[in-house]
Amino acid sequence: MTQAGFAPELALPPPYQAVRLREFGDAFAHATTLAPQRGAGTLVYVGRFDVAEFAVVLEPADPLVRARRVFYAGMGALADAIAAAAPPETAIHIKWPDALYVNWGLVGGGRLAWPNGTDEANVPAWLVFGATIRTAWTKRIDPGVTPELTALDEEGFAEVTAKQIVESFARNFMQAFDVWQDSGFSAAVRPYLERLARESGQSCAIDDNGDLMVRPKSDNSGDRGGGASERQVLLPKLKAPAWLDLAYKEPS
Repeated sequence: MTQAGFAPELALPPPYQAVRLREFGDAFAHATTLAPQRGAGTLVYVGRFDVAEFAVVLEPADPLVRARRVFYAGMGALADAIAAAAPPETAIHIKWPDALYVNWGLVGGGRLAWPNGTDEANVPAWLVFGATIRTAWTKRIDPGVTPELTALDEEGFAEVTAKQIVESFARNFMQAFDVWQDSGFSAAVRPYLERLARESGQSCAIDDNGDLMVRPKSDNSGDRGGGASERQVLLPKLKAPAWLDLAYKEPS
């Protein structure tokens, strides 16, 4: 049975309360189990050196259809945590909606959970934002063997630990909420949109329900398709994160 307990070794600001799982625990699943009892600020993480795996419980005030947008604040905070530890000139991008790339190699991503059966128009009892970032390979990997996958240590993140990534995320996530409260969602989502991979000339925005609105780049006449935006629907992507299996894949 997986054991968990308070984890004082994480330096987290209030109101976070850290719960540590052993090496093979599932932070995301455990956070969804704890969410109804422990409430907002509970941060579950796994004690591993090769992966920063964690999940935080939230208590939204908006209906699910709008509350789900907090996912973008979480992804922006995650990308900022990686950027803060990155060597100069490191490329950090997000592939919509949930995969995080360093120098165009996948290192992990984020996901979101809410209580089963919650109607889109109702306020969910809780949300859980979870993330996984590969910090190191567990065995020696020759450069170039897995160009689609990478780890932070392979990209020059000298001595960056999973613990540091989690702590940095927690601070950035709190700051994102402060920005959201003071300046609105459009300001809070800016770190996400600034790192979102897109074609040259495209502009992107997040709709009120969390869908991505992409305005195509203009043609030589300065217009394309009447300037209409293309909608990319968020909900199906959250239900089946495409990056998740790759994040735990080890090269043979």
